[in-house]
Amino acid sequence: MDRIEKLCIDKGMRMTDQRRVVARVLSNAHDHPDVEELYRRAQAVDPHISIATVYRTVRLFEEAGIIARHDFRDGRSRYEEAPDVHHDHLIDMKSGQVIEFIDSEIEALQAAIARRLGYRLIDHRLELYGVPSEEKKDG
Repeated sequence: MDRIEKLCIDKGMRMTDQRRVVARVLSNAHDHPDVEELYRRAQAVDPHISIATVYRTVRLFEEAGIIARHDFRDGRSRYEEAPDVHHDHLIDMKSGQVIEFIDSEIEALQAAIARRLGYRLIDHRLELYGVPSEEKKDG
């Protein structure tokens, strides 16, 4: 059983064969696919699955807190399994590649800013957008 399917069952969700396919595709994704890409991958497993089913299933999984939706300024929502460990994203605006990273200095700075403004930070999302630097292109 895949991680996402197990999370669904743990939350009492009824798992149809097609939901299992979408759960498996999401569990196996090492990128941040959009619904169109999830549909393409799901169709490779079950040619009878419809895009409407994929949309409904993704919405259901998101509402249950099983997956996270991201809008990386490319006009499409992209998805990943809800992370156990917080991480941030750097989006390459040329290639569309999404790079996940963890930086303790950024985390500490965000908490310090919230404290300075009289708040206790309970959640945040950081997305950096960039293009390859000249040094990266040459080396």
